[in-house]
Amino acid sequence: MSDSTPTSTPAPAPSSAPPSTPAPSTATDEAVRAELTRLRDSIDNIDAAVVHMLAERFKCTQQVGVLKAEHQLPPADPAREARQIARLRELAESAKLDPAFAEKLLNFIIAEVIRHHETIADGTR
Repeated sequence: MSDSTPTSTPAPAPSSAPPSTPAPSTATDEAVRAELTRLRDSIDNIDAAVVHMLAERFKCTQQVGVLKAEHQLPPADPAREARQIARLRELAESAKLDPAFAEKLLNFIIAEVIRHHETIADGTR
């Protein structure tokens, strides 16, 4: 004889995790991916422009280095550098860019320019 008592399955344990939010729709995912791609493409274009502008800047500073070396002028010009830093900080503020970041960037560039000028001067001695 079989037992006719119904068997019950235990209720699942209550979860302590918050209810899950529904996954975004495919259309939303595609829209977000498209916007990320658009923004990243803009960033890539800006990065390319920055590299090209720095290359042009260094072409000019190389010419300055040659002139300084030919006329036995020092590779560094602290007064000019201070004016440039102050000017760049003002430009950064008006562009809503952190002036301290702009100053660090310019100091890095100036250090590289001075290194180039020293190399040029060493080659003319």
